[in-house]
Amino acid sequence: MAKRPLLVGNWKMHGDGGDLAVIVAIGEAARRHPAVDVALSLPATLIDRARRVCPGLAIGGQDCHPEPSGAHTGDISAPMLREAGASLVLLGHSERRQDHHEDDALIAAKLRAARAAGLEVILCVGETAEDHAAGRSAEVVRGQLTLSLAGMNGQGIAIAYEPVWAIGGDRTPEPKEVAAMVGLIRNTVAGARVLYGGSVTPDNGEALFVDGGIDGFLVGRQSLDADAFTAILKLIDGTAR
Repeated sequence: MAKRPLLVGNWKMHGDGGDLAVIVAIGEAARRHPAVDVALSLPATLIDRARRVCPGLAIGGQDCHPEPSGAHTGDISAPMLREAGASLVLLGHSERRQDHHEDDALIAAKLRAARAAGLEVILCVGETAEDHAAGRSAEVVRGQLTLSLAGMNGQGIAIAYEPVWAIGGDRTPEPKEVAAMVGLIRNTVAGARVLYGGSVTPDNGEALFVDGGIDGFLVGRQSLDADAFTAILKLIDGTAR
């Protein structure tokens, strides 16, 4: 059975109160395309304000601490995200894995904390350029899934396949490469929606969606532009019908 398409925007460390109009515009576009689930993962400083100006749009965080509270200066817990109005959270993004040296055991602990707090999770997996060149993509992604989920099933979890070498640049894998990885993910995590992320644009999105076997996208820089994000939403809605 086909799963409902899902489009998630990751604003990363961008956005302030002056960008609430962009969030409102995206929320209005989401209402015009009710067949697609739409969410924005925002900086924590924007979650409550976004929820207030656009109550019908799913709002998420970009990370959480594995503990519900404690002496962890600068961190934010899953219950705090939930209390602020978030309904989901990104975990395991390559920028967290690389810049903050997060391993799969830590991501697994965060995932358990997020689910315990009632948050849905977008779990990010993907190989580096070195792994890709060495033919280790499947091995790396399977390992990330197995260790990050640590025996949990796909309930309340979507998997975002983001090849690290495609994030923030102009390179994207061929749709057949994405389809092969999607098949691996579905065989490893039954029932989860599978997204693709990595330099998604309105121009390359249709081929990836049609031929990649995915259920939607995790979009970075294009989600900061309401028109570009809406164009991706339109192509998903039109193609999924």
